[in-house]
Amino acid sequence: MSQYQPPIADIAFALEHVVGYPDIAKLPGFEHADLDTVVELLEQCGEFMAEAVAPLNQQGDVQGSHLQPDGTVVTPDGFKEAYQQYVDAGWGSVPLPEEYGGGGFPRTIGLAIQEMFNSANLAFSLCPLLTQGAIDALLHYGDEAMKNRYLPKMVSGEWTGTMNLTEPQAGSDVGALTTKAVKNADGSYAITGQKIFITYGDHDMAEQIVHLVLARTPGAPEGTRGISCFIVPKFHINDDESLGERNGVQTVSLEHKMGIHASPTCVLSYENATGYLIGEENKGMRIMFVMMNAARLGVGAQGLAVAERAYQQSLQYAQQRQQGLAPGATGTSSAIIDFPDVRRMLMTQRASIAALRYLILLDASYVDHSTNDPDPGVRARADEIVGLLTPICKSFGTDLGNELTSLALQIHGGMGFIEETGAAQHVRDVRIAAIYEGTNGIQAADLVGRKLGVRGGDSVLEFHATMREIDAELAAAGADFAGIRSELDRQFTTLETATKWMLRTGQGDPNSVLAGSTPYLRMWGLCTSAWMLARAAVAAAKTDDARLANEQLVLARFYAQQLLPQCASLLGAATAGADDLFALDANSLAGTGHKVRS
Repeated sequence: MSQYQPPIADIAFALEHVVGYPDIAKLPGFEHADLDTVVELLEQCGEFMAEAVAPLNQQGDVQGSHLQPDGTVVTPDGFKEAYQQYVDAGWGSVPLPEEYGGGGFPRTIGLAIQEMFNSANLAFSLCPLLTQGAIDALLHYGDEAMKNRYLPKMVSGEWTGTMNLTEPQAGSDVGALTTKAVKNADGSYAITGQKIFITYGDHDMAEQIVHLVLARTPGAPEGTRGISCFIVPKFHINDDESLGERNGVQTVSLEHKMGIHASPTCVLSYENATGYLIGEENKGMRIMFVMMNAARLGVGAQGLAVAERAYQQSLQYAQQRQQGLAPGATGTSSAIIDFPDVRRMLMTQRASIAALRYLILLDASYVDHSTNDPDPGVRARADEIVGLLTPICKSFGTDLGNELTSLALQIHGGMGFIEETGAAQHVRDVRIAAIYEGTNGIQAADLVGRKLGVRGGDSVLEFHATMREIDAELAAAGADFAGIRSELDRQFTTLETATKWMLRTGQGDPNSVLAGSTPYLRMWGLCTSAWMLARAAVAAAKTDDARLANEQLVLARFYAQQLLPQCASLLGAATAGADDLFALDANSLAGTGHKVRS
């Protein structure tokens, strides 16, 4: 496995020239986070990730985490020590509130740090990601006493957090959960039930784990309306803030997974565990969505990050691997990077990664405007755009994570299928990202079912118009940009056609809209990616760096001419309706001569 090289120059260019970070640094509360400061911070963070975290990636995959006979969970060699270094350096606290010991930096910088963390070691990075989701939930809904008790040590990383949603009978259908919460005389609750797929539900890297658990109180309404959210600490906390006895939560088993082996995915059993209500009873879904929305953009960044790591490795391999003789070459053999099809795979990775990085950082920049801009109108519009972009970033980002790591493995040829090279680990590790924090199908349903209807469709149509503004900039940039301009115009029109069909069809025929939601979301991913690359190319052309300008122009042109045209091919699938999806019963789907067992 090649050594990870943090892409600091690419991230710095994106911040300064593509997503408008200098404007974010001028917002109230972010004045200390100017561009020079954050680039220096990111350089130091990248060095830490490359030297302390990345070398543990393959070793952690091989060794995995293990449940011990005494019920404790042990992470791979080096994880505990590296996590303590991470806490001591304060990297997890950078984008969190200063009030609780954080750095108060913008979410945009937090996402850049997350990218490097995920690239260095995805399995390791999941623990802080889940902790941040729990922190966000407490910041929004916890009372002052709860915040003061838990947040300082969660922000520092001394304590970690989890999200306990899923149960054996209730996967994506959270409303089917059955975990019970019975109120005690002292106002706390007795929590009883079983939760599955709990990432870092137990481990040895921190002294305390703060579980956020969804459960039902007696007499609660059925479905999602009757869910409440509770803090259930692994250890009770004494009045003097020291840790007391073990709470009634135990690890039943660890899941044996396709990838992210170093991350302990736990089945947790709660037996009259003491829990504390967050907010009000029956408001748990609101709190859950705060946790999940905070995590979804981070999960999109996981697709980007693992694709970046895999790309770096495949590029190095393509430069070193000698095989065959490339057209026009002399000698006995050529590096495979000289063959057109390998170049196609490398360029697809390079352009897609750049586009996805720009798109995810843009989404994060709107998060910062939605929280810190002094203009209420700007905050409200930014929040709408975050709602639109987040399912695209999560779904398209993780789909690309799967596709691009697969291309990286393909470049390795047969050696990619051999575990020792590390290429296969990237494919295995990133596969889960399209499933958790709401499957990509759920993201697509959210896009068409909730986000398109905002302000009667005006919100999304205004964003279409915003993307169209690049046309004048491309026209002014000169003849080299003409091909990008014409293809963007063509595919933006295709996307608008699909959007208007969705808006017309949604009210009367929701099944047809949902049937086309996944290809429709991919149309959005392709168009927004091409748009961001065009923005980057125009911006780079205005710098004094001729090499940078040429690179960004080539990436934008390659994407527009070779990848963006896929958008038009998806229009039929996006608008075909649902009739054929339900035209065959289960036995017909099984095929001739087969019968589905009941």
